[in-house]
Amino acid sequence: MNIEEWEEYGYVEAGIEDSISRIDDSGLKKMVDHVCHSGGKRIRPIILLLVSEICSGSYSRSLNAALAVEMMHSASLIHDDLLDQGLLRRNLPSAPEKFGPSRALLCGDYLIAKSIALISPYGEKVIRDFGTAGMDMAEGEVLDLRLDDDNFGESDYFKCIYKKTASLFAISASIGAYTGGADEALAERFSLFGNALGTAYQIVDDILEFLDVVEGKKSKFTSETLPHIYIKGMSKEKALEKSIDSVRQHVNAAKETLRTFRACPARDKLFQITDYITVDMLENV
Repeated sequence: MNIEEWEEYGYVEAGIEDSISRIDDSGLKKMVDHVCHSGGKRIRPIILLLVSEICSGSYSRSLNAALAVEMMHSASLIHDDLLDQGLLRRNLPSAPEKFGPSRALLCGDYLIAKSIALISPYGEKVIRDFGTAGMDMAEGEVLDLRLDDDNFGESDYFKCIYKKTASLFAISASIGAYTGGADEALAERFSLFGNALGTAYQIVDDILEFLDVVEGKKSKFTSETLPHIYIKGMSKEKALEKSIDSVRQHVNAAKETLRTFRACPARDKLFQITDYITVDMLENV
């Protein structure tokens, strides 16, 4: 699957280019350009656009919300690299490594402020979900910093990755529903889909890190992962098997929720994305 060929990817890329072109300061523009063109697949904003279409919305109506989500995500990667002293991000120097921690921090601040400006016209429910996700992501990072290898268990892990990762997937889906005209009940169902998908995605990332097959990323510090938690009480093989089972459970939950929505090409693409960022990544494991 080549997501770069999708129409939705093109919309997001064009929107990002337009946003960067409007930055006056050349130094800031250079940093934002580096961060926003470091090889990401734009999964979260594409989810938002596709959900909006399922709910009979339009890409033109939803695009700024999608860009807000992507910029919030980009800011979180900068802060993650600052906390972990990340040196590489997708085979490129991280923002702190390339520009220094002070400038990188300011770039992250700018992206958060820009995301707020982009999301602000969408109304109370959208702004509430967006703000809650931002707080969740910060709380997740704090949980990650406070973890103790001996006391950090499975329930702590799932709480942490919901806040750090799955929450942004969840609001990508719920905000897409709202911008498409959905009511709160339908938006909540889409949020459940995003939560399950984001959780599966993070566990896959953990598995690949556990097996040391993550390419293009290098940090001085690493987070606790699900396989590392499981391996405390079982063999490496059993820990890996149990982690993969957890991926399958969350993928199945995401797909079960997807099946309850209107059948259309946009829903088909969400099924493709679900496999693309989870089980397809584990084919050679």
